[in-house]
Amino acid sequence: MEITYRVALEVATHEGLVRQAYKDSVGVWTWSVGLTNATGHDVKRYIGKRQSLEHCLRIYVWALDNYADAVRAAFEGYQLTEAQFAAALSFHWNTGGIGRASWVRQWKAGNVAQAKRSFMNWVTPKEITARRRAERDLFFEGEWSQTGKMTEYARVTSRSTPQWSSAQQVDVSQALRAAMQPVQREHTPEGVVEDAAAPDRISTTEVTSIITGVTSVTGPATKIIEAAEETQGVVERAVAMGPWVLLMIVGVGAAYWIWRERRRKKAEARAALDDLVAAP
Repeated sequence: MEITYRVALEVATHEGLVRQAYKDSVGVWTWSVGLTNATGHDVKRYIGKRQSLEHCLRIYVWALDNYADAVRAAFEGYQLTEAQFAAALSFHWNTGGIGRASWVRQWKAGNVAQAKRSFMNWVTPKEITARRRAERDLFFEGEWSQTGKMTEYARVTSRSTPQWSSAQQVDVSQALRAAMQPVQREHTPEGVVEDAAAPDRISTTEVTSIITGVTSVTGPATKIIEAAEETQGVVERAVAMGPWVLLMIVGVGAAYWIWRERRRKKAEARAALDDLVAAP
């Protein structure tokens, strides 16, 4: 059960989007498609900082994939269709209740009709009824409701709450496809570039150029480059993590090279002195 473009778009269709951090109805800092710090991504960094649509959706997809683990566990041993997985994930993203929902147990027991009725027990507050009905129809009938559009709240108030009058329908289909290009998903994407004008990745060739420039005053750059290549692709991992992590690694490597050279020179001087003392 994977997060496909269709799955991610279906869940997003039922959600609102705010590109800068805001406070939800109970005062919790929230951002993008309902993300909070509980996802493992620090959303307070976006206070007063509007982000690109692609960046908002990239972090959303990462969090959605992590959130889907509970759905996978709830249906372990059962084969879900793409539509059923999307419906169950949307239900869980909204309620957090996939692990205790009676409709899940009833469906797995083969009581489909009862499960379909129980699905609609989760309609608090009442404003969520239309969404729950769409999720039910997707799970049991395979009827998709995605339109490629989301409701975006373009502004926040002085109290950091969404300005409801700024709501507008935005087409997120292209940005979502771009956001779902392969990224590092096993860790919180802290290294994802947040400035839309900055590159998301730098090439290995650029890594080598940076290393050469930084180490030109301390010694041969090839020493550090060769050492990096010998440690199972640290250059490639640095490229994926981002330029600031890379520069830190380069700095540490340069400092280590300097320290090693000083030790070597001291050892040579000591050996020369010993030879001089030992000479007849």
